[in-house]
Amino acid sequence: MKVDLHIHTAYSDGVYTPEKIVELALNEGLDCIAITDHDNILSYKPAVEHAEKLAKETGKTQLEIIQGVEINTIYKDWEVHILGYFPDVNNSDFIALLKNQQAARVEQTKKILQLLLKKENINIKFEDLTKLVMPGGSIGRPHLARAITSAGGTQSTTEAYNKYINKESSVYIERKTVSPHDACEIIYDAGGIPVFAHPYDVDIAEQLTKELMKHGLCGLEAYHRKHSPAMVEYFSTIAENLGLIVTGGSDFHAPNPVNGQIVMGKNFIPDWVYDKLKEEKKRLDMA
Repeated sequence: MKVDLHIHTAYSDGVYTPEKIVELALNEGLDCIAITDHDNILSYKPAVEHAEKLAKETGKTQLEIIQGVEINTIYKDWEVHILGYFPDVNNSDFIALLKNQQAARVEQTKKILQLLLKKENINIKFEDLTKLVMPGGSIGRPHLARAITSAGGTQSTTEAYNKYINKESSVYIERKTVSPHDACEIIYDAGGIPVFAHPYDVDIAEQLTKELMKHGLCGLEAYHRKHSPAMVEYFSTIAENLGLIVTGGSDFHAPNPVNGQIVMGKNFIPDWVYDKLKEEKKRLDMA
């Protein structure tokens, strides 16, 4: 069983449509993927429909697609990402969570655009950003960086991040987002499996993991392209000691020739990761 449980599309900061992601996944020989766009779930339906269509046309086994999401949260000085698998997308609190997250993204972006014009004379219209994402998708910092570069404000997106999209910049506004504790609770109460994404990014990951368990956290993403084998072992051991499941994925956004080709499915993820995720979902449904 070849799986990748962390993939992004053009509905957030990925570059490919859900349909293209399905085709790439099949080309990589994947059996199951989870599309985990930031703060929205719009890619799931077109991805499933395309997978069904290709299976009928080819007569091959249909690619399994797990309903997923990645919620961007802030806790103290850290940005903490919470993955959610199998949430009931009709749950009212879950719907409200996504709505509030989207509103916060829009508010942050518009304020930054105002400051860019006022302080740096960089004129970017909000509509210029919405064109960089699929309709209804999540506007974020990667889109801002691309827009700033396109407007001539910087020579590259890397320069845009270094100059404008960080806490030290006078034009940057922090997003008003949900806490990781609330994100875990809402996903869990919606029948989903909350997972701490790429914990290596958070210095207090072990301590925070224990806190989040009180709010429904079910797993740790030990397998990730940023995690060395030693880190995989470290976070897997933490998960085992705390009774959490282990998940993993490529966190695929786009091929990156500068940092080495980041290709979905290239992260080695053992078969049992998929099995444990499905078992956890069964356990929650029976609870």
